[in-house]
Amino acid sequence: MTNKFKRGAGILCHISTLPGKYGVGSLGGDAFRFAKLLAKSKVKYWQVLPIAQTGFGDSPYQAVSCSSGNPYFIDLDLLAKDGLLTKEELRTARATEIDYAALYASRYPLLRTAFSRFNFDGKNFRAFIKSGTSEDYALFMTAKVVFGGTFADWPEEIKRHDADALEELRTEYHEEYLFWQFLQYEFRKQWMALKKYCKGLGVKIIGEIPLLCAYDSADVWAHPKLFKLDDELRPAKVAGVPPDYFSATGQRWGYPVYDWAAHERDGFAWWRARLQDAFQLYDVVRIGHFVGLERGYELPADAENAEGGIYTDGPKEKIFSGINYAGRVIAEDLSSADEGVKDLLQKTGIPGTKVLLFAFDGREDNEFLPHLYGENCVSYTGTHDNDTVSGFVGSMSAEEYILFRSRLAAELERFDVRVRLGDKGEGIPEAFIRLSLASKANLSIIPIQDLLGLDSEARMNLPGTAEGNWKFRLSRQPSAFTMGRLKKLIKIYRR
Repeated sequence: MTNKFKRGAGILCHISTLPGKYGVGSLGGDAFRFAKLLAKSKVKYWQVLPIAQTGFGDSPYQAVSCSSGNPYFIDLDLLAKDGLLTKEELRTARATEIDYAALYASRYPLLRTAFSRFNFDGKNFRAFIKSGTSEDYALFMTAKVVFGGTFADWPEEIKRHDADALEELRTEYHEEYLFWQFLQYEFRKQWMALKKYCKGLGVKIIGEIPLLCAYDSADVWAHPKLFKLDDELRPAKVAGVPPDYFSATGQRWGYPVYDWAAHERDGFAWWRARLQDAFQLYDVVRIGHFVGLERGYELPADAENAEGGIYTDGPKEKIFSGINYAGRVIAEDLSSADEGVKDLLQKTGIPGTKVLLFAFDGREDNEFLPHLYGENCVSYTGTHDNDTVSGFVGSMSAEEYILFRSRLAAELERFDVRVRLGDKGEGIPEAFIRLSLASKANLSIIPIQDLLGLDSEARMNLPGTAEGNWKFRLSRQPSAFTMGRLKKLIKIYRR
């Protein structure tokens, strides 16, 4: 199967990054204005990070439920328009910078106020509950409020997802259960309205689903047999990566490991449902840590580091059997030098990922050099885990920069791209953008930080650190000048 993406350009900008009045980006007016800017500039794709409700560390890659939406993204003005919040309540929610601790303390009480005025006997809301879309999530969050801790610490019947115990929980704490259903109903209503608007503009949304699930999540709680857990439903094995150049002891991630044999016996039903839900939410689905479908690295749960792990086979192409994913899936395969991953990409036809920040190490055969790209791939100047292009260059010594600039200039010459490269990094973000757009890659995605030429202060995430991440936010919409310049480049490079 071939994905057959048409040649186009996109912008990576997470919902939280959007400007607005209430301390974090939302699905309201600024999201619609951003989409309109993209369309006006002939940008065909808007990529976001995972939109699920975050758990520990506020990372979109640590979700309490894979199928949830982040309540922080529910637009407060839209709730007020429906009569669920007052102007005074909106005023108290005003903030500019993202402060997750403050959001947690203030946003949920405000959403509970909105819920207190909501007609939960309405036909659409009842139909949403009946659909089961957020059933496990609502029960999980209700149990979290009632019992606290992780699900392994809950009363035995609840911990083991016993149907009678869950019915008792749903009945005894019905209002709490309905509150969490309400959050997902409002999120989905607003999200689908934004998606419909983007479709009318000719802008497709690329969303991401992380391969791995957080342990303390509705997914692991409701489907423990699909993960390698012990008799007490705690992780027996956890995921990581082996020792390498970056870490002498490897990385112990702590995510629970899938029992792929159990998935296969069930016909990959849980994964199929997850993909189908993602296909409803997004036009294109980016699968994070795609290498894990080819093989995974697992460790005993009590391992202090990742030195003693082993590789195990993933489901490979079997997980996509019978699913029509043509033109709807891309892979985050930053380990694509691995022959097994390359083989999986070739068998599935799914385009992999190329990151320009990895290209200029001096190796002539470096697969991230744009002149080596084929058509069936996605080119990025950088990703959410990288520094910005400007920040990357700014961290170099004078000697490192001179060498880097000469390598970059050689690649620009291959494409007959003329950009003045200054002594202090001037012109580098534009050079990266032009190379990505000029390459053969069918899709070229530019993080909003690189489009704006921002430095390390705008970095989204620094892997291995627990604080200060996921907080970058735009103070205003990109200027007409910036978007007009991008429009010209899109025309020059036929995107």
